Amino acid sequence: MKKILFPTDFSEVANNAFVHALEFAKVVHAELVLLHTFELPVYDNQFFPENYAVIYDSLELSQFDAFKDEIPKLRAIAEEHHLDKIKMTHRLMDGDLLSNIRKSIKEDKIDFVIMGTSGATGWEAFFVGTNTGSVITEIDIPMLCVPLEAKFKKIKTIGFTTRFRTKDKKALKTVLDIAKKTNAKVKCLYVKTSSSDVSKETIEKWEAEFMQEPIEFFVITSDAVKETILDFILYKEIDVLTMLTYKRGFFEGIFKPSLTKKMAANFEIPILAIPID
Repeated sequence: MKKILFPTDFSEVANNAFVHALEFAKVVHAELVLLHTFELPVYDNQFFPENYAVIYDSLELSQFDAFKDEIPKLRAIAEEHHLDKIKMTHRLMDGDLLSNIRKSIKEDKIDFVIMGTSGATGWEAFFVGTNTGSVITEIDIPMLCVPLEAKFKKIKTIGFTTRFRTKDKKALKTVLDIAKKTNAKVKCLYVKTSSSDVSKETIEKWEAEFMQEPIEFFVITSDAVKETILDFILYKEIDVLTMLTYKRGFFEGIFKPSLTKKMAANFEIPILAIPID
């Protein structure tokens, strides 16, 4: 059985993403590993009185109590959506989020990560901050990022962006596998810029190779890549957009408030980020 890691801080953003995680677990026949991390202050007991250690221990205990209190709320969300049969385990870990995600992926043999995103505030740093891309660029498994505005609905159309590189095919096959399980179609987009070097023959080979699959290919000529992708999401009614991690620059743009309000308003669907070799 596959395993999905779901990091949560029990916020509204996380609880919204939890519904997506439950539904995705149902589709791919996976169990959920719920991860909550916290950071305690670092101290050296050589320089602090004994009662400080007691306070430190009480802080750790309070984190455990808060965690314990939140679990039934998540169970209630699962029951409300008739997904309470999904197997769930729980991890409470001290330390920074990224390190704990990496640790859990390794120890729990995780196949996917699903996480909520609150847009250009907390998550701008998560994608483009001092951790240089954090989870998106530093894990080697697919990650589904769910904006608060993205309420769960049945997946009918999955968008897939590509540069028609050979190594993109493995990611596309992963997406097609998910699409078949949800009876969805895949719409594959290539934005052909003035500096693009993909030949017409390459595109035709891809179309021939995937002819029997539930997929359509779209080639749009434009130097406004981000805007073109956002228009594609809107007009092709994309429910989930797949991005490959070499497109990290897209994440930098999408979460910066410099984009127009119109673009930000249209960006209300989950992103499935897939790493490629």
